[in-house]
Amino acid sequence: MKKITLLSLLAAFVISCADKSQAPGAAPVPLLPVATVTNENTITDSEYPASIQGKVDVEIRPQVSGNLDRVLVDEGAYVSKGQTLFKINERPFREQLNNALASLHGAEAALINAQLEVDKLTPLVQNKVVSDYQLKLAKSSYRIAASNIEQSKAMVASAKINLGYTNVTAPVSGYIGRLPKKQGSLVSASDMEPLTTLSDVHEVVAYFSLSETDFINFKSHYAGKTIGDKINHLPPVSLILADNNAYPQKGKIDMVDGQFDKTTGAITLRATFPNANGTLRSGNTGKIRLGINHDNAILVPQSATVEMQDKIFVFTLNKENKVSKMPITVIGKSGVNYLISEGVKSGDQIVLSGIDKLQEGQLIQPEKSAPKVAQIINKK
Repeated sequence: MKKITLLSLLAAFVISCADKSQAPGAAPVPLLPVATVTNENTITDSEYPASIQGKVDVEIRPQVSGNLDRVLVDEGAYVSKGQTLFKINERPFREQLNNALASLHGAEAALINAQLEVDKLTPLVQNKVVSDYQLKLAKSSYRIAASNIEQSKAMVASAKINLGYTNVTAPVSGYIGRLPKKQGSLVSASDMEPLTTLSDVHEVVAYFSLSETDFINFKSHYAGKTIGDKINHLPPVSLILADNNAYPQKGKIDMVDGQFDKTTGAITLRATFPNANGTLRSGNTGKIRLGINHDNAILVPQSATVEMQDKIFVFTLNKENKVSKMPITVIGKSGVNYLISEGVKSGDQIVLSGIDKLQEGQLIQPEKSAPKVAQIINKK
């Protein structure tokens, strides 16, 4: 009996030792990078939808009616100022000019006859051969003939202008749009549809709108007493194209509308961009990226935050190396960083990565020689 009991105790002891050797050890304290929050001067970027137009967008319309004899350009072609684009049948207008010239020649002949009559009667009146009344009638006829010449000259000038309108020329250099009218079409100055549109795009303008709140912030962040002064102090702006790539040339805001749109409650601004290579065309869309300066701002890398239930959190570290989940208030973005107004302050320490598995109050081991948040932001 004693032997069985001894064996039982020995077996229990062996099993106990085996269980202890197989029991998992305590979870190791994670080593995570930590950084100190500091105040920095930065620029936040805000993007606003923009519509792009040429510096000059003009509709080309006929100023006289007639058949379109020739179309001398193609859609999308680049034309120079003064180049002939369309030719309207000129024969009716040339005949009008000939008719006006004939009327002018007749009026000039009538003036000569009236002058001869005055010259003939003047000595006769002086010698009292004929009455003064006849000379007055002759002088009156002379003045009528002179006015007829002026009227005929005006008709000739008008006919020449109309004849010139049969050559439809480019008022500016630029690119031709669509050509809805083809050769042989009857065109008129009263047509609803223009012959084409012409865009001068050596510079383009991008129109975008700011809400009332954004406009108030816009005015408060830049130096200057007037809107004109503030525009002069604005930094260059970027244009983000439809493929999300930035247009290589920077633009300049040069206009703020005089009033808010009553329908949208927004105000329109205009930025001008150089476009020497013709990369941009009228009708392009994009976004204006507007930078706003912030002094002594607190920036937190987006990668150091976690979003839960429409709130954004960071994990702060206390003196005991325990973390706390802290909600933050984001008021803007600067690259890959959040601009913070509440939640953390200068001098606080935050965990930079590995935060997806952290729990409230968890103990961590801060990574030694971790950089400040400002240094991380500057590298990015």
